[in-house]
Amino acid sequence: MGSPQGSLRRGGLGLLVLFLLLLSPVRVLPQSCVWYGECGVASGDKRYNCAYDGPPIPLPEDGYDLMQELCPGLFFGNVSTCCDVHQLQTLKNNLQLPLQFLSRCPSCFYNLINLFCELTCSPYQSDFLNVTSTIPYSDPVLKENKSSITELQYFIGEHFANAMYNACKDVEAPSSNVKALGLLCGKDVKDCNATNWIEYMFSKDNGQTPFSIIPIFSDVPVHGMNPMNNATKGCNESMDDLTGPCSCQDCSIVCGPKPQPPPPPAPWLLFGLDAVYVIMWIYYMAFLLIFFALVFGVWCYRRRHFVSEYTPIDSNVAFSVNSHRDNGKVTCGERLGERFENGLRMTFTSWGAFCVRNPRPVILFSVVFIAMCCSGFVYIKATTNPVDLWSSPSSQARKEKEYFDTHFGPFFRTEQLIIQAPNSHPDTYSPYPSGANVPFGPPLRKDILHQVLDLQDAIVNITASFDNETVMLKDICLAPLAPYNNNCTILSVLNYFQNSHSVLDHTIGDEFFVYADYHTHFLYCVRAPASLNDTSLLHDPCLGTFGGPVFPWLVLGGYDDENYNNATALVITFPVNNYYNDSRKLMKALAWEKEFINFLKNYNNSNLTISFSAERSIEDEINRESDSDIGTVLISYIVMFVYISMALGHIQSCRRLLVDSRISLGIAGILIVLSSVACSIGIFSYFGIPLTLIVIEVIPFLVLAIGVDNIFIIVQTLQRDERLQGETLDKQIGRVLGDVAPGMFLSSLSETVAFFLGTLSTMPAVRTFSLFAGMAVLIDFILQVTCFVSLLGLDIKRQERNRLDILCCIKSNEEMSGVQRSESILFLFFKNLYSPYLLKDWMRPIVIAVFVGLLSFSIAVIHNVEIGLDQSLSMPDDSYVMDYFSQLSKYLHAGPPVYFVLEEGHNYTSLEGQNMVCGGMGCNNDSLVQQVFNAAEIGSYTRIGYAPSSWIDDYFDWVKPQSSCCRVYNTTGQFCNASVTDPSCTRCRPLTQEGKQRPQGKDFMTFLPMFLSDNPNPKCGKGGHAAYNSAVNFINNKSDVGATYFMTYHTVLKTSSDFIDAMKKARIIADNITETMGIKEKNYRVFPYSVFYVFYEQYLTIVHDAIFNLCISLGSIFLVTTVLLGFEVWAAVVVSITIAMIITNMFGVMWLWGISLNAVSLVNLVMSCGIAVEFCSHVTRAFTISTKGSRVERAEEALSHMGSSVFSGITLTKFGGIVVLAFSKSQIFKIFYFRMYLAVVLLGATHGLIFLPVLLSYIGPSVNKAKTRAAQERTRGTERERLLYF
Repeated sequence: MGSPQGSLRRGGLGLLVLFLLLLSPVRVLPQSCVWYGECGVASGDKRYNCAYDGPPIPLPEDGYDLMQELCPGLFFGNVSTCCDVHQLQTLKNNLQLPLQFLSRCPSCFYNLINLFCELTCSPYQSDFLNVTSTIPYSDPVLKENKSSITELQYFIGEHFANAMYNACKDVEAPSSNVKALGLLCGKDVKDCNATNWIEYMFSKDNGQTPFSIIPIFSDVPVHGMNPMNNATKGCNESMDDLTGPCSCQDCSIVCGPKPQPPPPPAPWLLFGLDAVYVIMWIYYMAFLLIFFALVFGVWCYRRRHFVSEYTPIDSNVAFSVNSHRDNGKVTCGERLGERFENGLRMTFTSWGAFCVRNPRPVILFSVVFIAMCCSGFVYIKATTNPVDLWSSPSSQARKEKEYFDTHFGPFFRTEQLIIQAPNSHPDTYSPYPSGANVPFGPPLRKDILHQVLDLQDAIVNITASFDNETVMLKDICLAPLAPYNNNCTILSVLNYFQNSHSVLDHTIGDEFFVYADYHTHFLYCVRAPASLNDTSLLHDPCLGTFGGPVFPWLVLGGYDDENYNNATALVITFPVNNYYNDSRKLMKALAWEKEFINFLKNYNNSNLTISFSAERSIEDEINRESDSDIGTVLISYIVMFVYISMALGHIQSCRRLLVDSRISLGIAGILIVLSSVACSIGIFSYFGIPLTLIVIEVIPFLVLAIGVDNIFIIVQTLQRDERLQGETLDKQIGRVLGDVAPGMFLSSLSETVAFFLGTLSTMPAVRTFSLFAGMAVLIDFILQVTCFVSLLGLDIKRQERNRLDILCCIKSNEEMSGVQRSESILFLFFKNLYSPYLLKDWMRPIVIAVFVGLLSFSIAVIHNVEIGLDQSLSMPDDSYVMDYFSQLSKYLHAGPPVYFVLEEGHNYTSLEGQNMVCGGMGCNNDSLVQQVFNAAEIGSYTRIGYAPSSWIDDYFDWVKPQSSCCRVYNTTGQFCNASVTDPSCTRCRPLTQEGKQRPQGKDFMTFLPMFLSDNPNPKCGKGGHAAYNSAVNFINNKSDVGATYFMTYHTVLKTSSDFIDAMKKARIIADNITETMGIKEKNYRVFPYSVFYVFYEQYLTIVHDAIFNLCISLGSIFLVTTVLLGFEVWAAVVVSITIAMIITNMFGVMWLWGISLNAVSLVNLVMSCGIAVEFCSHVTRAFTISTKGSRVERAEEALSHMGSSVFSGITLTKFGGIVVLAFSKSQIFKIFYFRMYLAVVLLGATHGLIFLPVLLSYIGPSVNKAKTRAAQERTRGTERERLLYF
């Protein structure tokens, strides 16, 4: 409640205000003009207005339509105005450009046209217009002397100016991805305000205004003038009953608060540390506590019940005390396992003896089989296309790419240069007549720009030859306005100067000052790239010669914020047409690109530093890398071959060196391994399955590891064996093969099944690898138990006959009664030193603690392994593309374009269908365009950088009857371009309330093809030919709209995680649009497409694929191991646990060594499963068939007999070859092959030869009593009996 005195004061104040209002001159002054009509030419087709000091004059009736169209607020009474019909027509022409860009927000355009109508025709002109300068004019028609106005003052209310600006500041220019005021203000949008916008529109320097109009802003009378302060409409207000408020996209206050990104997920922490680290540490500590408590408890139990402190701590204690007593009952499972084991042994024994007895037929059959398989090389096809390598044909991204390519044509090929001027210094521009100095970066100096233009012209003139035809850039380039304008699209800062030396040199000035030059033009064009006329005295266009705008963020690099003048690099991009299913045209493009690369490699200019890339560069460099690494790979294999050939023999003495060596057998074994790879490639080539780089690089390494291990096991077991009395060579080799071949069969079949199941993967690289690897491993095993066994028999016969190795025709003078049983130094080391020491009571707990610790560490960091593949890693160290990638990440300011595709099926001709898509007035607040716009508002989260280009919104602006864009010949109905001056051209739609509405139904389809064929020109900047020619796919003979797209750009993406996140977010946005449009059930949808999606989609599911493939591999290994170990389920569990630990530790190594998870590393992980089987299965099988008493003794025996073969067969063989890979030029070889191969060999060796024997000594399966009894019967009286029982 106020006081009575306050009420009286307010009442008195109200009376005073009313009194003053009654006294104030509100339109009570007589109507008076300051001009009427046009007289005198200002410049070109622009004319001055004639000074006139008198009352307004009634408008002729032929001007009524124009007055109603432009200034309906002045259409009253006898329509007396201060303008004639010619001035109205001039007003209409001058408003065309603002109309096309601002009419999408009716209230904005209403305020703007109000400003110009009051200026041009108001009967109260003299209230707010003050003529300050005139020149005499003699009218040649009326023979009268008049005055032409050359300058006047326009008094405008500050309130009106601010309200007009606020209503227009958010209006979008859909084709340019910028605010409309950026094209109409003469300044960057962030620098534009109400004052400088109006000043620019009235400036004589803008190229549109014929004389100077000086705006003076005030809300109170100034110098006796009453400022024009008409009522305005806010952008959130409807202009009339038929129009609604501006859209959310064009009016931020309609939207409400700006969308906010969701907060990032809070990290999972415990005690301020990563929760997984803490949990795994707790688990590890708990394990150590329990494990060592059990060990200590068993040790105390042993001390109490047994005298000897060396009795092993073993759960099989009772059996170990009296190892030769076997009073237990044989179970059904044990008997089944023994029979299965015996069946395998007998089969391989018989087969081995057969192969040794009949070596020539077996070898001949093997050679014929290899030759038949290798004949498939005739049909060999190699896949180098990255899309086929990394993306499954059934994947979402691949299908979307096919859809996009089919409906809109494939994404263009990109040839790009990044240019720096290292020897130049920044330049400083001083604007005339005043203003702060503007710094210009080194590459923006005029002399540098001239040199860059010379380079650009030289590239344009590069000629290539294909099939006796000359190919130039103009033959393959993207020319969006063809055939009307065949200029190539060149995204270059020099296109602001129309790629012309003379335009670059264009200067206005006198002998004292430079008024305008290339600096002025550049500063204007980076703010209004679509302008056809800059605001300086130059009046040069900014639009590129190809008919489209050149956005500064695409052609400049190294600037801060949006200060483009500070750029330290220039980016030139030549988009080249990509051809869908037209190999001839594609080959032309490839031929030109090859010359482009050669030209730039040989280009020399000390003032310029150039980084460059062509579309074919990555594929070319990968191929070159493969060729350059052939030497490295060959050296790697030669090192392994030499070691294998030398290590297989066991030299008794120096004099028998050439007899006891097995170089020829080693070479034969290696050829068998390589033949199995060749057979695999040949077989699948028959079926048209293409070869990939990964197959060539990985599979020989894998099969060599597996094959050589088997070779060493066969040969070394035979060397340690003693031929029984009366036993022939074939029976001895058969018996040895019967002992070792089941283990080989176990590992090979496990790997084969695991790899073949790996073909279930959706990743082409993994699927192809698994297919070829599975077949190669299977064939390798078959050839080893056939051809190699026969060759081994022949080699032993050679040795027994004292014939030299390799030169087998020559006989040695050193006689020997026969091949003697021998034990290698490595075998003796494992048997006498390593195995007993490893399995000591105090050592075993330490081993378990260390390996469980490594496992805990790997599990703790597994979630931190990065996903993706930095494309620079696929390049050789000396590649020119490496420099390009480096500069790209440094200077790039815009991400890749992204297209939101609306599939065929949407109805664009209905109001409801239009509102679901468009972003202008009357459109849904959750329309397609609006949702993408909202996403761009929070680009740091969504990775969408700009508002989308919307063909439908520009079409609605273009087709409006107020615009001069949509016109037809009234005689033929054909389209008439706005630049054509012909009285028979009439507007497409009537200037009625109905005509002003959006076209629907038949009207929509009638004018849309015209819009998409219209080239932008000064009278109509909305022509859709350049921007949207490929954005709309017509169907049914152009009677309906099919698929369409709305393009924008991602934010700058530098790392794999950026690309993956961008694709993920774009798909979320598209799915949400599909949901809100309610089209989910209509068999069409919205999806995002960008050229990189097809390569990065694999990373969305790479974790799932890795888990799936590795679990499939482990599961198959478990099943096969269970069967082939004679249904020893627990032994299979132990093998699977060990392999799982190796794979888990591989992830730990990947984190430590910076190896990311991708298709290449996943292939290596699947391969690691195969190699891990080799390290584990032989030792485990030797443990299960051992007849020793305790688990420790059985583990010691298994490690003694198999450890040396596994160590020499895999570890040493591979180690030599792997070290060579470290010297490769290829980063991908160093990281994904050298590091991962080294890791898998070291982890496999340590787990298979250290951890697994210790684990078996603790929890290995019990002795199979049926196998023990059978073994005792078999080995009675042999060396094996002595090994077992003495």
